[in-house]
Amino acid sequence: MQISILGCGWLGLPLAKTMTARGYAVKGSTTTPNKAPVLKEAGIDPYIIDLANYSPALASDFLSGSEVLIINIPPRLRSGGNENYTAKINMILPQIQKADGIKVLFVSSTSVYADDNNLVTEDTTPNPDTESGSQILEAEQLLRAAHGPETTILRFGGLTGAGRHPVKFLAGKENLASPNGPVNLIEQEDCIGIILKIIEQGVWGETFNAAYPHHPSREAYYTGKAKEAGLPLPQFNNSTPSVGKTIVSDKIINVLGYRFTKGI
Repeated sequence: MQISILGCGWLGLPLAKTMTARGYAVKGSTTTPNKAPVLKEAGIDPYIIDLANYSPALASDFLSGSEVLIINIPPRLRSGGNENYTAKINMILPQIQKADGIKVLFVSSTSVYADDNNLVTEDTTPNPDTESGSQILEAEQLLRAAHGPETTILRFGGLTGAGRHPVKFLAGKENLASPNGPVNLIEQEDCIGIILKIIEQGVWGETFNAAYPHHPSREAYYTGKAKEAGLPLPQFNNSTPSVGKTIVSDKIINVLGYRFTKGI
């Protein structure tokens, strides 16, 4: 089977490497020309695709012959960025629709749900309270409208593992909100395992939430992780009510038969 992975970054590159090791033929995209040799050395057919400078012909070539397209390009809206993420996804839709029989796996985020202190399942109505979450939800809706029955949406919680952990950004900070809000994280290894399960089982037209099924409070979890790493402890504000949500991943377990392999 041939797979196209749009976005070979922190998650996409190790995913592509895992797939090539399992015998898949993989086309992988990057926006950085210097990264192309890294992909090629890993057995990945490299493409330089930047949706900000879009080439329909190159996108068509990237999709040609592939049975599955994995879209794994998160919005870049932090630090004052004003990227129109929805417009980027909309650009590639004509090429997806022309690609005969291709299935789409869209890597989304649980940020499409509101922090309203509720349990969140796939039946929960999305109600994003951030710009990033709003644009991701719009991208989901575009793909559903254009390619619905052949598109699966995979909403990951906060990503961690492989040198990445949110405690690094919180260490030593003061007046942090929602000390009693639940943590919803997922390790890179489990992200890859879930994606492989969806493709191997051919589960299309579905939506899945994915976060490790253990949800300690933010204060307890990040204070403990900071201590483990020898980092300055984060300081939380307990004077205002905490908000958050608890992501329920039962569907991943029950429908895909997936068992989480990495704790948080």
